[in-house]
Amino acid sequence: MSAAAIRVNGERLWSWLMHSATVGATPDGGLCRLALSDADKEIRAWFSAQCATLGGTVEHDAMGSQFARFPGVDRNRPPLAMGSHLDTQPTGGRFDGILGVQAGLEVVATLCAAGVRTQHDLMVINWTNEEGARFAPAMVASGVFAGAFDLHHALAQKDSEGLTIAHELARIGAAGPVVPGTRKLAAYFELHIEQGPVLEQAGMDIGVVTGVQGMRWFDITVSGQACHAGTTPLAMRRDAMQSAAAMALEIGRIGASDPGRSLATIGRFEARPGARNTVPQDVVFSVDFRHPENSALNSMEQALRVALPPLAEQHGCRLALERIWESPPVSFAPGCVDAVRRAASCLGLRHRDIVSGAGHDAVYMARVAPTAMIFVPCEGGISHHPSESITQAQATAGGNVLLHAVLTFDAAHA
Repeated sequence: MSAAAIRVNGERLWSWLMHSATVGATPDGGLCRLALSDADKEIRAWFSAQCATLGGTVEHDAMGSQFARFPGVDRNRPPLAMGSHLDTQPTGGRFDGILGVQAGLEVVATLCAAGVRTQHDLMVINWTNEEGARFAPAMVASGVFAGAFDLHHALAQKDSEGLTIAHELARIGAAGPVVPGTRKLAAYFELHIEQGPVLEQAGMDIGVVTGVQGMRWFDITVSGQACHAGTTPLAMRRDAMQSAAAMALEIGRIGASDPGRSLATIGRFEARPGARNTVPQDVVFSVDFRHPENSALNSMEQALRVALPPLAEQHGCRLALERIWESPPVSFAPGCVDAVRRAASCLGLRHRDIVSGAGHDAVYMARVAPTAMIFVPCEGGISHHPSESITQAQATAGGNVLLHAVLTFDAAHA
């Protein structure tokens, strides 16, 4: 069989996805498989067993990420990698991240069955704690791999119960001896569900991801004076909630400053002390800014810092504003993007270029290796929710594009 005629086994890929859906399953059909939990330990063991069956060797680095390597023709070349993550949100779906790992395994299984060996070794990676749901920040293991985070600082991060990443790695036996980032990769390809509605609404089979938009996160605290809701006249209040509400409206206007490209989200909003008959003393909330251009993010942040202080002063409140995290916009390697585009075209799949609105491990991998991503549509654009859904045909299409993008890159760099 010629390489061009090879196709992944969609039924096998789907069966692996459905098995994954039983590990950490929730009653509503979703998954709760937080990083380094017992459920995560179970799916990691399954991943290692599958890799061994396919003739691979699995190593763990000090962040617990799993690196499964399968021999190619030239063992002196750096491996050609595929991957994503197996951890989920507390109320997560069955495909976010998981598809990328399982499809990487399916590419290896397909090539083994066809008797085809790539010039490069192939590698399938399961990154630790991509979601950031248990330990902040998100994408921490790939970030350490790429040098964006210090290893010891990352290992010291705690969950809500005060348990560190280092403690939980040791508890489930996932810590390895390999220093993150010492492995060199020829390239990295990541298949993922889109997590948005663009591809579905456009009637596309595949998204050729050209890059990832930039992100900035802020923590904001508005401090006023707590007082009785029934005895303090409005004119005499220092109401943190009224001030924060005015700020929320202004943040919405900043988010609409570049229609179709700029985004602003307040995902957390908490009044303290939180009593029904007490004027809040403090309101704490988060702000998430996104845009594909760094200059626009600078403008959005500047607008935030200019607009909010007068709104605090107007209500007699104090303002604390801190940028806690940023991820600059990323452009993926043209050669890898072209390999994805060519694969989709040769397979006769409807495709379009797209910029990812969400962060992925590929963001950090792009710093250290040529990188590209492949999107498949998800129903209604819903993700991070038990109703997250794709079809077997969509999973198979994504797997085939991943397969042929890898083969295209391998042949071009043979």
